[in-house]
Amino acid sequence: MLYRPTLPTEFQKLTQPLGVTGTVVVEASPWVEDNQWLLDLAKDNPFLVGIVGNLKAGQPEFREQLARFARNPLFRGIRIRGDELRDLPANREYLSDMRRLADANLTVDVLGGAPILPGVAKLAELVPTLNIVMDHLPFDMPTDADKAKPFDDALQAIGKQPQVFAKISHVLKRPSDPTDLDTYRPQLDSLWKIFGPDRVFYGSNWPVSNRAATYENILTLMLQYTATLGTEAADKYFWKNSQTAYGWQPRNP
Repeated sequence: MLYRPTLPTEFQKLTQPLGVTGTVVVEASPWVEDNQWLLDLAKDNPFLVGIVGNLKAGQPEFREQLARFARNPLFRGIRIRGDELRDLPANREYLSDMRRLADANLTVDVLGGAPILPGVAKLAELVPTLNIVMDHLPFDMPTDADKAKPFDDALQAIGKQPQVFAKISHVLKRPSDPTDLDTYRPQLDSLWKIFGPDRVFYGSNWPVSNRAATYENILTLMLQYTATLGTEAADKYFWKNSQTAYGWQPRNP
């Protein structure tokens, strides 16, 4: 399913009838020039309000690459894998690059599930001016209480860091998952309690999400949940908080 072209125009055609007016695209490709390819696609398509790129922090070429792409206001940060944070603070070059992102008012997305939590907590402590987005919550936590404790502790610590955001993009995980709200309400309530209404925001993980559910099912579930929180909380969740996290600007009139 994933080994076929999936272009922004396909996503736009799918989601606009559902009320979606724009999106931030996260680049998964490790090829540097694919960052430019996405920026070129976004140039004449105001539906794309921001691009999160894919550059290798800690490498000698990172500084030059970051300077190149950061000149484009649609470039809003980079995505990293959580295992890249294991050597902090010893990896000084990597830490310096994280500070460069912060100085450029850019954001870092972190991928990797529950194991990223200790590293995110450390990064947030070391670079308090860097906006950090944890991708694909809620995480699957270990069922064993002893194994889960370090992750739970890290999540609670992260919740106290005002510059860390939770992207809720992994509620429906498997094709067999039910789609009723009550199944997921406890997890969602817990995340809202930890992060508050200002640091949670919507994500779909499309097209990977197609393996678990339709886009409409994913969106509908979160519309149902936020309807219980009120209009202001829903607006924050669906767009305002992501604007705070990424610093994107509206492009449609």
